[in-house]
Amino acid sequence: MPNSPAEPAAAWENPAHSSARPVHWLATACAVAAVIAGAGLLQPQAAATAPAAAPSAGPSGAPEAEAVSGPQAPVPDAAGVTYPLDCKGAPVAVTATAQGDLDGDGRPETVAAVRCDAGSGTPPHALYVLAQDKTPGARPRIVATLLEAGRRQTVTDLTVRDGAVTAGLLGYSSPQVPRYSPDLKQLAKWRWSGGKFRQELTDSAARSV
Repeated sequence: MPNSPAEPAAAWENPAHSSARPVHWLATACAVAAVIAGAGLLQPQAAATAPAAAPSAGPSGAPEAEAVSGPQAPVPDAAGVTYPLDCKGAPVAVTATAQGDLDGDGRPETVAAVRCDAGSGTPPHALYVLAQDKTPGARPRIVATLLEAGRRQTVTDLTVRDGAVTAGLLGYSSPQVPRYSPDLKQLAKWRWSGGKFRQELTDSAARSV
């Protein structure tokens, strides 16, 4: 899917930690959230009397009609992607994934929660949408950024259901709050609409944990 940018869960999980020392992590610049790389998806069907139009592009860039009628695309493997995180030499860890058809083209996408594997503290998550091209041997690729690591939030309870991405977000009310002990929680939802991912928050204000 194209480039772009996280309600209340039954139980909120505190991120694991092993040190009370705050750890700061930086994300490299990602594409602006809610902006896509290719042509818009989910365009209304042309009227029967209108001239035939070229089919809109799916997340991998292939026409939607071809994506639906062609061979079944595999689910993108989150382990096969290089993520744009600056971990200062630490490895990158995919901590959660969810799969589903987000743009209605009949092909699955993967949403991956990714962070630096620091071994101490609580590095923030980034949240990416991955698509799989149909070209034999092609690797999955990042087509949207829903949450940037620079927002310093932790993703919990990641799901894809009915075409929407939902995640719990844990954050901090001030820079003085230790990074291992988030004190705010929020539920976020993203849905593909009008050619981009739009964030929907049913929890309009973050609440204390």
